[in-house]
Amino acid sequence: MKKRAAFFDIDGTLYRNSLMVEHFKKLIKYEIIDEKTWIEHARSTYVDWDTRKGDYDDYLLEVCNIYVESLKGVEWDSIEFATKQVMKTKADRVYKFTRERIKKHLESGDIVIFISGSPDFLVKKMAEKYGVTDYLGSQYIVRDGYFTGELVPMWDSKSKNKAIAEFVEKYNIDLSESYAYGDTHGDINMLRNVGHPVAINPTFELFEGIKKDKELSSKTEIVVERKDVLYRMNANANISQF
Repeated sequence: MKKRAAFFDIDGTLYRNSLMVEHFKKLIKYEIIDEKTWIEHARSTYVDWDTRKGDYDDYLLEVCNIYVESLKGVEWDSIEFATKQVMKTKADRVYKFTRERIKKHLESGDIVIFISGSPDFLVKKMAEKYGVTDYLGSQYIVRDGYFTGELVPMWDSKSKNKAIAEFVEKYNIDLSESYAYGDTHGDINMLRNVGHPVAINPTFELFEGIKKDKELSSKTEIVVERKDVLYRMNANANISQF
């Protein structure tokens, strides 16, 4: 008998920021990497996003490139130390709606899977914390105890599509009865794959992508959580980009 599943992105969908960015900050705080890396390369991109002058997806991609380059050659024990600090101080900073949905799916006996572009060592810890069935993140290659600078990404639509296909085979999943939750355009194929897609705090690019896809727009639930208010809408809502 086929099973129902729920696929969750993490950054911006469950976690109210980026786990990778939080890890980057911890690496700087504990002087594992030089603070000037952030100041000279990432700060302007962050400020553009923080002041709503830049695109969120572009911001994350640029910071990711800087993060990967900064981690190259760093000892795994130091990476793991910063990971533990992120989990200790930041892991509960999540959206209430998503946290409750994860709990509901688990209580219903659904297969619950995290698929995230964040580093696999962070995704693993979040998966353990929230007791989900399985997970997949961007794989950071470690050799002889040091990060090589190589990785297998999991933030684009193509990669997430492939991951879902593998999970379907592994767990005998019925996608037509399953759910998916995402917030950026990189999640759009994940949403297309299932019978019950949910866009949580979607970026403008994702919202427009849903709106232009007749089949996807007809079945997608759009949820926006701000402060202590939950807004629900469909793809026919009027939104504009700043």
